[in-house]
Amino acid sequence: MAKKYKFQTPSGMHDILPEDQEYFQKFYAVAKNVAEFYGFQRIDTPIVEDAELYEKGIGATTDIVEKQMYLLKTRGGDMLALRPEFTPGIARAYLQHGMINLPQPVKLYTSGQLFRYEHSQAGRFRQFHQFDAEVFGETSPAQDAQMIQMFTVILQELRLGHILVEINSVGDSQCRPYYKKLLANFLRSRQQQLCADCRRRLRENPLRTLDCKEEKCQRVRALAPQFLDHLCEECKKHFKQVLEFLDEADIPYHLDPYLVRGLDYYTKTVFEIFSERQVKQQEGDQEMVMRNAIVGGGRYDTLLKLYGNKDIPAVGAAAGIERVVSFLKEQQPSTTKNPKVFLAQLGDLPKKKSLKLLEEFRKAKIQIAESLGRDSLKAQMARADKLGVQLTLILGQREALDNTIVIRRMDTGTQETVKFDRTVEEIKKRLKK
Repeated sequence: MAKKYKFQTPSGMHDILPEDQEYFQKFYAVAKNVAEFYGFQRIDTPIVEDAELYEKGIGATTDIVEKQMYLLKTRGGDMLALRPEFTPGIARAYLQHGMINLPQPVKLYTSGQLFRYEHSQAGRFRQFHQFDAEVFGETSPAQDAQMIQMFTVILQELRLGHILVEINSVGDSQCRPYYKKLLANFLRSRQQQLCADCRRRLRENPLRTLDCKEEKCQRVRALAPQFLDHLCEECKKHFKQVLEFLDEADIPYHLDPYLVRGLDYYTKTVFEIFSERQVKQQEGDQEMVMRNAIVGGGRYDTLLKLYGNKDIPAVGAAAGIERVVSFLKEQQPSTTKNPKVFLAQLGDLPKKKSLKLLEEFRKAKIQIAESLGRDSLKAQMARADKLGVQLTLILGQREALDNTIVIRRMDTGTQETVKFDRTVEEIKKRLKK
């Protein structure tokens, strides 16, 4: 007997089923409205880019480039990568299409699928969705604060619990080299206490060790020198002003002196935004605070110089949409409503007349269900009953010839015959009662 194979989604990738679509659409609607209020315009970039774009921008020694990129070699020999994040592609588009010649700053947002070959686990996928926003051509710390404010507002609009910002400064080319040297010296004396990955990172890029989630590495990190103590005067002033803007906007934040984010292109401000919620582990247990990172971002004033040989300041952030959706599903019941009207038809002529009638209901913005592929009245009435509709329209051969239709109340079973061309008007009357 031939072996049977069951096709499933590839590991780490997932379908977005109809029952989840409303939550994705809710997020997109809120994010779009807030972003456009703040002056952002939509851009869409290709799902694949030149692999070197990411290697150069994100950093050759980052986990994304070293371990997580999906690489594709074309028949022409080009090496492409499925986009692991949005920023390099949007920066490339800004330069390629001459947006530097537009009035600055240029504010752009996008959303879509990203791909990273990561270890699959709950809430972490190899194909996932993000909402991303970028601002080019602006050095002011006010822009950093506004980016944080915009994403905070989006999460607040979605009612995702208490929102808290974790923030730090990673300096710039003036002060970061000294801090990296200081950190490397500190870690070398403790490298036996680090995981294997961090011992490698120590040789290649010691800042990456601050990102490690291994418990033993975090214990070492807690004793490490802090970035904030070694900023140059310019970076210190910039960061102080960002915090003052956040204070003025009443945005709660917490200084995390070891926050660096996982990408090499960041300068000065980096941040993550968390949602905090009270949840019960099991029935009868005390509530505990669940904390989840939803947004990450920061300033990157040197990235575009790597691509275009010109200093162009920029700041950006992105939100993980799957994580937002999981919270929405936990906290907010579905708002999808079943239709209140069902159309049952019997025979070819009624079926043909049904198509025009359905279009009239669409124009009237009345949701109506149907089973045009079925001829059995019993089967159609059973479906209408299962959907819980208030009214069922019955269009048989006789009604089609007489230009009439039967309206049946599902709760009482009473029926009334009305003129076919008055169907929508009669339904409107009955739905108002």
